[in-house]
This record gives sequence, structure tokens and C-alpha cells, in this order.
Amino acid sequence: MATANARRRLRERPIGVTIVLTIVGYALVIGTFVTDIPIYPELTNAQVNAFTHAIAGINAVTTVLLALGWYWIRTGEVEKHRLAMTGAFATIILFLVVYLIRVGGGGTKEFVGQELVRNVYLAMLAVHIILSIVAVPVVLYALILGLTHTPTELRETAHARVGRIAAGSWILSLVLGIVTYLMLNHVYEYEFSSMLVPPF
Repeated sequence: MATANARRRLRERPIGVTIVLTIVGYALVIGTFVTDIPIYPELTNAQVNAFTHAIAGINAVTTVLLALGWYWIRTGEVEKHRLAMTGAFATIILFLVVYLIRVGGGGTKEFVGQELVRNVYLAMLAVHIILSIVAVPVVLYALILGLTHTPTELRETAHARVGRIAAGSWILSLVLGIVTYLMLNHVYEYEFSSMLVPPF
């Protein structure tokens, strides 16, 4: 009964729930950046590296799930699309947990390289961060609609239109995140520093 009531509330107020969940998500991330929350363990540099590699792996899996979900909805395989998109959301929640532990417990790495390459890296990083921020409410809204409506009902909602924006911005953000991860961790040099802005 409680589950049915929660689903009904989600169905009746998708925009309101999206706003609340977006604010909670932003507050978690911003709070981790600007305050010293004592819930995170202190991480060694090796642990920071391990978390960074895990984040890249999670992002790669999420990208594949999103691409599959996009493909399956275009071929009319609605149930596969739904599974892929809910799977992508589950992996991005895992990403958020790992990311917050890494940021809260160990700081970040600073890109060390030629100025031109560094500027390219920072530009890609900036686009990645902006798209990540923008994607949160549209992804949540598309997901809420998808989980609370039947495929027939979804045709009468903004799910398809919002979903295209959500998936496109999310995929581009993830790809840029993976590229900046590779540049920072495998192609060029880095040094550990205090967390001021999100690195990946």
C-alpha cells in the first residue's frame, strides 16, 4: 500500500519530486566540496587513485547502458529500454556514492602538462561539469515519468522529448569525463592537491 501511494504521488507530482531530488543531490555534492563533513574516511593517495579508476569504470558502464537504452527505444524494444535506463540510473547512484567518498576523503588531482593541453583539458572538464549539473533534473524527470507511466501513457507526456535531452547531455558528459580521466591519469602527469573544483 505504501509503495502504491508513493508511486501515485510520484505520478501526480513529477516536477515537484524532480525539484526536491535535484536540490538534495546538489546539496550533497556542494556540501562535500565546501564543508568538512566528518562522515568520510581519510583516504591515502593510493585509495584516491583506486576510487578514481572505479569512477571511470562506473561511467563507462553507464555510457554503454545509456547507448543501449537509446538504441532499444529506437527499435521499439520498450522493456529493454526501461531496464537499460533504470540500470544506468542505478550505476550513476553508485558513482555518486564513490565520488562523494573520494572527494570527502582525499581531495583531488591537478593536471600537469603543457599550457595548451592543460587549457583543452580544463575546457573539456568545464563542459563535463556543466552538463553533469544540467543533466540532473532532466534525467530525474524522464526517469520519474518512465517509472510511473505505462508505455501507452508515456506518449501523452514529455518523456520522449525530455529523455532525448537527458540521454544526450548525460552521454556527452560521461564521454568527456572518461576522456579527461584518461588525460589526467594515463596520458599526462598529475599532482595531488586540495579539493576546490570537481576534477572528474
